Amino acid sequence: MAVEINKEKYRSQVREVVLGATSAEGGTRSHTVKVGGEAALPFLHFEGAIPNRPVIAMEVWDIVPEEWPANLKDPFADVISDPAAWAKKCVEEYGADMIALRLKSADPDGKDAGAEECIANLKKVLAAVGVPLIIYGCGKTEKDNTIMGPLAEAAEGENLLLGVAEQENFKSVASAAMAYKHSVIAQSPIDINIAKQLNILISEMSTPLLDRIVIDPTIAALGYGIEYSYSIMERARYGALNGDRMLAMPMIGNVGNEVWTKKEANISASEQPSWGEQAERSMAWEATTAMALVQAGMDILVMRHPQAVALVKNAIDELMQDNSY
Repeated sequence: MAVEINKEKYRSQVREVVLGATSAEGGTRSHTVKVGGEAALPFLHFEGAIPNRPVIAMEVWDIVPEEWPANLKDPFADVISDPAAWAKKCVEEYGADMIALRLKSADPDGKDAGAEECIANLKKVLAAVGVPLIIYGCGKTEKDNTIMGPLAEAAEGENLLLGVAEQENFKSVASAAMAYKHSVIAQSPIDINIAKQLNILISEMSTPLLDRIVIDPTIAALGYGIEYSYSIMERARYGALNGDRMLAMPMIGNVGNEVWTKKEANISASEQPSWGEQAERSMAWEATTAMALVQAGMDILVMRHPQAVALVKNAIDELMQDNSY
């Protein structure tokens, strides 16, 4: 006797966002990447279409990340002083779907590089790889406002994913995305209402931008409130599937940054013998954090360690196998 499985029926789906642009589309990328489009909760293929697999963007800095521990820098030791070569290695050797270029040289408390130097580094990376790019500033809002517009203009037509637009400071990034044909990361502080409001504000500037927004709900690493991040993402996905147009965007998370800034990823085994070897522990911490977020519905994971990337890519392969019946 056949068993009938009860299935949820949803009214809507997540928007599909296309990142990157080929020469036919006005850019120079070898291919584009599609994210989103889900018509069911994560990997429940039997309830609805999951047309696009989650993708992994590997993080590249335009200066040497001195604060990274040795086991994180070692896989990039031969290229870490050259962002173009670093990006190329991430794509060709480690299988990155995208590159997340972090322009840390612009930090006013560090090198304080100007827009021209940042543009030069961006162009080198664009020339080195064919995958779509995510662009982050240095993380200092005032300085990022001065470089994001020129960066967007210099890469006009490439359909970069620009980060980040926040509630108090979204107009400069959104305007750059509008003017030069890019997409935008809308970042909110682990708050579903702010996430929705920010999308409304951006859409009021330009309705077509709704199809080019990727939500960054702000994530937490394993052990630092990841369950709260998970719940916010879950609420956003339920909202999207039930017809809330202002929550129906794919999601992105800075997994590597959240994990590798925590003591659990950096303290040596001699300092905490019960924690195990630092190299294995830190890599596993990133992979475990990433997998929890994938199963919450994250579409783009920004990661650092190649071994963690490989583990997560293999797990995604399995999760994307059709379980319809």
